Amino acid sequence: MAADRETRWPALPVADWQDTRDTLQLWSQVVGKTKLALAPPLNHWWGITFQLGATGLTTGLMPTEAGGLEVAFDLVDHRLRLTTTDGQQRELRLEPRSVADFYAAYRAALADLGVTVALDPVPVELPEVIPFAEDTVHAAYDAEAVNAFWRSTVSAAAVMARFRGEFRGKASNVHFFWGAFDLAVTRFSGRSGPVHPGGIPNCPDWVMREAYDAELSSCGYWPGGRDEGVFYSYAYPEPEGFRERELSTPGAEFDADLGEFVLPYRTVREADDPEATLLAFLRETYAAAADLARWPTSV
Repeated sequence: MAADRETRWPALPVADWQDTRDTLQLWSQVVGKTKLALAPPLNHWWGITFQLGATGLTTGLMPTEAGGLEVAFDLVDHRLRLTTTDGQQRELRLEPRSVADFYAAYRAALADLGVTVALDPVPVELPEVIPFAEDTVHAAYDAEAVNAFWRSTVSAAAVMARFRGEFRGKASNVHFFWGAFDLAVTRFSGRSGPVHPGGIPNCPDWVMREAYDAELSSCGYWPGGRDEGVFYSYAYPEPEGFRERELSTPGAEFDADLGEFVLPYRTVREADDPEATLLAFLRETYAAAADLARWPTSV
C-alpha cells in the first residue's frame, strides 16, 4: 500500500527539478502554440488546452489542410509524437536539449509531415522570455522527475474530475494550460464578470479579458508556489470576505501574493487519505466563493 501511494503521490521537491520543469513548460508552449494556430477558438481559451492521455499530455486532434494532426508528450517513454490522420508519425526524444534545439527539431518534424503552421515564436505568461529559436539557457530534462510529475497530475486529475462531476452548471473539463503550466477546472455562476485588469507578464490584456469575462470559481494543481507545488482555488471576481474565510482542511491557507487559497501538494500526499483531503479543499473553497457571492441556487 505504501508503494502504491508513492507511485500515485510521489515526492516532488521543486528545487530538485525546477530547471527541468521550466524547460518542459517552454517545450509545452511550443506545442501549445501549434494548437493556438490550428484549433477553432472556444470561449475562455478552452480550445487551446492540453488533455490528459494514458501516458502524458496531448493536444487532441487539430485540423490541418490535409486532415488532422495530434501532438502528444509521452512522459513514460519520453517521446514527443506527432501523428497525422493519414497515418504518418514523427518522434522527438525528450532528453536534455535546449529549447532552441527542440524548437528547430519540432518545426522540422512538422514540415516533414507537410503541416504548414505559423507559430508565435515567443513564450507567454513568464516574467522574462527568450524567443524559442534563441533559447539555449533552458536545456534540462530529468526523466524520473518528469514521470513523477506526470503521476502526480494523473492523481490530481482523478480527484478534480470527481469534483467537476458534482456540478450541474457550466463548467470546464479538467484540462492543462500550457501557458501557466497547470491543471485546472472551472465552475461558472452564469453571471457576467467585470473587465479583467490584465497585467499578466508577457500576455496581452485582451487574452485575460476573454478568459475572465464571467463570474467563476477555479481550482487546480501547479508544480510551484511551495516546496513541492500547490493545489489552488480562487474566485473571480473575489467576493468580500473570501480571503478571510476559515477552512477546515489542514494546511490550507490564503496566499495573498497569489490571491488564492493554496493547499501544499506535500500536505496532500502525506495525508492519511490524499484524495479525500484534496476533495475537501476543493469543495469548501468553492462553497466559500458561491456562498459569499450568492451564486444562483440552480447551479
